[in-house]
Amino acid sequence: MREIVFDTETTGLDPVQGHRLVEIGCVELLNRFPTGKIFHCYLNPERDMPVEAFAVHGLAIEFLKNHKLFVEHADEFLAFVGDAPLVAHNGYFDLSFINAELERAKKPAFGRERIVDTLMLARRKHPGASNKLDDLCTRYRIDNSHRTKHGALLDAELLAEVYVELIGARQAMLGLASGNAAAMPESTGASSRVRPAPLSPRAVEAEIAAHEDFIRGLGEKTIWQDYR
Repeated sequence: MREIVFDTETTGLDPVQGHRLVEIGCVELLNRFPTGKIFHCYLNPERDMPVEAFAVHGLAIEFLKNHKLFVEHADEFLAFVGDAPLVAHNGYFDLSFINAELERAKKPAFGRERIVDTLMLARRKHPGASNKLDDLCTRYRIDNSHRTKHGALLDAELLAEVYVELIGARQAMLGLASGNAAAMPESTGASSRVRPAPLSPRAVEAEIAAHEDFIRGLGEKTIWQDYR
């Protein structure tokens, strides 16, 4: 199953009042796993930037006015999204801005039924708790230390990890893998394999230490470090 986790940054809270998109970030999931494919763009909103919005995302008009309009990105954006469900935190807010820009570009709007709202999922799973993205990252031990301000792509990447935790997909995949291993027969005729004996605690510690040495040898900029 293909899903798109996305986030937006804007000039304000309501497109009806003339506020516009200034950034879109999308992350592709396939069977609840990030594929590495993204869509990201900054947008010229053709208006000023209120100080309140600038304080949230730090995107100044002097920077944004050198970028393209949404209409110039619309076809690429729609091709990336396709017909996949759209996963977002407080998703109907983001959807209202996306649809306002699609209307300006004379493109079909997205239906509300396509939204998977992780804020609603979090409120059901953790009633009474704070369910801001930062709080969910803390709850699920997702590293967000590099998030000093809101950014659409960074927030979408963090949300993709939160979403997988919220719906229990990571635990389900681990359980499925464990169940499949347990269900495998010890003998399958001529090609039977002998199940290895379990490692001792000391051997397990040695294996972990050797693995850590290997990872350190890969350097600090390897993709693996992002998932540790």
